[in-house]
Amino acid sequence: MRRSSPSAPPPSLQTPARQGDWSTIGRLLPYFWHYRGRVLLALGFMMAAKLANVGVPVLLKQLVDSLSIKPGSAQALLVVPLGLLLAYGLLRLSTSLFTEARELIFAKATEGASRAISLQVFRHLHDLSLRFHLERQTGGMTRDIERGTRAVNALVSYSLYSIFPTLIEVVLVLALLAWKFDPMFAWITGGALLFYIAFTVRVTEWRTHFRRQLNELDSRAHTRAIDSLLNYETVKYFNNEDFEAERYNDSLEQLRRAQLKSQTTLSLLNSGQQLIIAAALVAMLWQATQGVVQGHMSLGDLVMINAFMIQLYIPLNFLGVIYREIKQALTDLDKMFVLLSREREVADAPEARPLQVRGGAVRFDAVDFAYEAARPILHGVAFEIPAGRTVAVVGPSGSGKSTLARLLYRFYDVSGGRILIDGQDIRTLTQQSLRQAIGIVPQDTVLFNDSIAYNIAYGRPGASQQEIEAAARAAHIHEFIQGLPQGYATMVGERGLKLSGGEKQRVAIARTLLKNPPILIFDEATSALDSHNERAIQAELDAAAQDKTVLLIAHRLSTVIHAHEILVMDKGRVIERGTHEQLLAQGGRYAQMWRLQQSAGGGEAAASGALPGPGQALPAPL
Repeated sequence: MRRSSPSAPPPSLQTPARQGDWSTIGRLLPYFWHYRGRVLLALGFMMAAKLANVGVPVLLKQLVDSLSIKPGSAQALLVVPLGLLLAYGLLRLSTSLFTEARELIFAKATEGASRAISLQVFRHLHDLSLRFHLERQTGGMTRDIERGTRAVNALVSYSLYSIFPTLIEVVLVLALLAWKFDPMFAWITGGALLFYIAFTVRVTEWRTHFRRQLNELDSRAHTRAIDSLLNYETVKYFNNEDFEAERYNDSLEQLRRAQLKSQTTLSLLNSGQQLIIAAALVAMLWQATQGVVQGHMSLGDLVMINAFMIQLYIPLNFLGVIYREIKQALTDLDKMFVLLSREREVADAPEARPLQVRGGAVRFDAVDFAYEAARPILHGVAFEIPAGRTVAVVGPSGSGKSTLARLLYRFYDVSGGRILIDGQDIRTLTQQSLRQAIGIVPQDTVLFNDSIAYNIAYGRPGASQQEIEAAARAAHIHEFIQGLPQGYATMVGERGLKLSGGEKQRVAIARTLLKNPPILIFDEATSALDSHNERAIQAELDAAAQDKTVLLIAHRLSTVIHAHEILVMDKGRVIERGTHEQLLAQGGRYAQMWRLQQSAGGGEAAASGALPGPGQALPAPL
């Protein structure tokens, strides 16, 4: 047996390679360009705050030295220290005021950039293909987006508010020490800082893979929890609460071990940093006390040097944490940028134009399609739905019926042939205008976790309450809604789980009727309804389909007998076509399916195994 070689994954499923840190920063900077004025003003306030901060120890030296005024100058003793004390207080206050002004000015830029990135990612995820969303893991992806959004704030906060100000202060202090005192002070301080930074960077780099592993395990645990909760009913059906708890516990245990490993390495980093700081402080104070003893330095100089060291090493004390958080923020931000880098499998052509609906005629012209290259689904499918007509497609599950709807919506592009609407190839049209002209009632109806009114109005946002109720009446669900305690304000729960399958399907029908597009797709639109409601709603659907182009996908043949043409599909090919009467007269696959469903009387034969139920494959002809 010949095996097909595996095909490369489509663009939307190919994970882009991780970029370097500088590349990630480069991608972030354009989001702040709009706020460049605020950025420059914030940097100005930051410089002012650091100049004031460096001035505090200098003023403290003057204050200490002024206390050594000789007796007899009592007025000076009272006035000079008081003035210096007031100046010292004002300088301290100005440091805080400049810092707060910097944060206030820059807050709008940070939040604006974070909002712009989040919105862009959200829009891009909606632009990605259906294939991507069928393959993604919701829990892990939402975690990546959440961490990426926080990373913008963290990166700006730690770099602009911690790293850059500290570097500026280091340069100012080193220059002052070298100019005013023995250059040895600057050498000790500079050497200690370089050794401290090198140690911190080296150990933090070593720790990074532990942190990355920690994040991956956290995402995996979150994914498992979300997946289990989304499938709550399935867990209950199979009595697997303990099984799910055990799987989640395994993830949490792996997460716990990774957290302990991360904490152990963090303690090692902190201990090494403290050792370097302590050694530098001892060396600096020894040099300063020697200068005081020898008489070429005052007590004020000693106090100033000590104050400088405290001001420098307190923020440096957190350099390991800051550097780690910056590295992690860059990693998290890169993960979000990776999502933005995923190519859209289906994208508008550069010269794409809006759809011009002149009647809504749809034509499938020798369409081939495969979800995977090794497994083709459609083979040369060709048919036409004239404007204002209804064409039904029937056949066993897996024959490609629902694929026709996905291709018409352009969730995927055809592998061969083309699909035309009023003579316009849909690949040359904008997707927005294409989907605006099509309405669908899908087989698997999923609702938003919002009110019934919101879910119906989703077909046409901004519709009035009267229009919403009119659509609900047409879908035969108005009376049911009115009977609920909260009426149209009733919340339907996540994915609409508070409603029955039939109620959800009627909401979906109302939503599509409210949209009122020129082209309609009914994909098993009444499969979840009982026979009485199906007949009632079928009449409404027939009325709604008047003068519209309709693609009707069905298993129940009783719902397609009035179609202008019926296509019978099998294994991705159209094997029969004609009206209901013509197909019965041919005595082929359709006639066999009709006889089976008629003789079954709706459900008895299905229960005994003679008739496949909705969604099951029909038997092959004898």
